[in-house]
Amino acid sequence: MLVEPEPPVPSERPSEVRLGRATFLGVTAVGLSSLVWGRSAWETAARVFPNAFGDALPPPTSGWRIYTVAATMPDLDPKTFRLELAGEIERPLSLSLADLRSLPRARQVSDFECVTGWKVEDVRWEGVRLGDVLEPAGVRPAGRALAFVSAEEPYLDSLTLDQALLQDTMLAWDMDGRPLTRPHGSPLRLVVPQMYGYKSVKWVRRIVVTPEPVLGYWEQRGYDTDAWIGRSNGA
Repeated sequence: MLVEPEPPVPSERPSEVRLGRATFLGVTAVGLSSLVWGRSAWETAARVFPNAFGDALPPPTSGWRIYTVAATMPDLDPKTFRLELAGEIERPLSLSLADLRSLPRARQVSDFECVTGWKVEDVRWEGVRLGDVLEPAGVRPAGRALAFVSAEEPYLDSLTLDQALLQDTMLAWDMDGRPLTRPHGSPLRLVVPQMYGYKSVKWVRRIVVTPEPVLGYWEQRGYDTDAWIGRSNGA
């Protein structure tokens, strides 16, 4: 992970492939019993669901795959967007994008890796660290975890407070020098480079400080609560 001192330069990215709810659930159904993921699980899924992928979707190694669990992706207006902070805090907050941009700005280059085996290297992110967002709210002693609620209902996931305060964990509004697009979680998403992508919640609209981590959408379906790359989900 490299922290950039200057704004990133826009760069081209591999083509994106969107997987809807039915296809994504089909893929996960293959792996939930064994929790063994990566290329082997994807190839197994391709055999079991031969019509779900088509000729344009080979076993993934690089390039974005856009996953959704709802029928449609959220379409949030950055001008009216508010991030709500609640739970075990002294001062509940409702922050606009302008409010977030007024906080110390964070920039980094980090890889993004999915539990299903694909990876995008050297993604340039810009946003804010969780510590700078939480500081004005005042986390109470009972607050030891954060639940990130997506506008894509019913998606959510959580991190311990220590995980949320890792050096490379952030809330991002720009990717590769441009504002996030709708498929990538506009206007605000979580980025957790040390964990598989299902932890990097898109379309974040609410953060709830909780005494303990809550089970996220995919944890409720068999995934590991701690999604460390190379050290979880059967790795």
